[in-house]
Amino acid sequence: MAIKTQANDGDIEEFLAGVKNQRRVADARTVMAIFEEITGTAPRMWGPSIIGYGSQPYTNTTGTHEWFVMGLSPRAAALTIYGLWDDYHPDPRFEDLGPHTVGKGCLYIKRVEEIDLELLRTLATEAWQRSGAGD
Repeated sequence: MAIKTQANDGDIEEFLAGVKNQRRVADARTVMAIFEEITGTAPRMWGPSIIGYGSQPYTNTTGTHEWFVMGLSPRAAALTIYGLWDDYHPDPRFEDLGPHTVGKGCLYIKRVEEIDLELLRTLATEAWQRSGAGD
C-alpha cells in the first residue's frame, strides 16, 4: 500500500488561489516566508493540500517513505502546521505561543497575527535543525 501524501509538481500558487478564506491564505504566506527563510529551500506540494519543506524518511506500518520535514496547509478551520515536534507531546513553550490548539503532531492556528511569530520561528528553526535536513 503506497502512502497517499507524496511530493509532487503541483503549483503552490494555483493551490492557494483555490483557498476560499483569504485570511488563511495570508496566514499561510506569512508562515511560508518564515519556513523559507529558515530552511533555505523552496516549498513543494505534498499531496493535494500540504505545502512542505525538505524531505526525510518516514516509517509507518506500510514501510518507509519520503515525508516533508515541516509543512503547512490553509485548512477551513485553521492554518495547520506540521513538523514542529517529534512526538505527540508538544514543546512546553507552546503555552507562550498564543491562541492555538494541537493534535497528533499538528499545530492549529486560527489567526497568525495573534501568535508570537518569534517563538514560532524559534520552534521551526529547532525542528529543522533536529531533522538534519539543513546539514
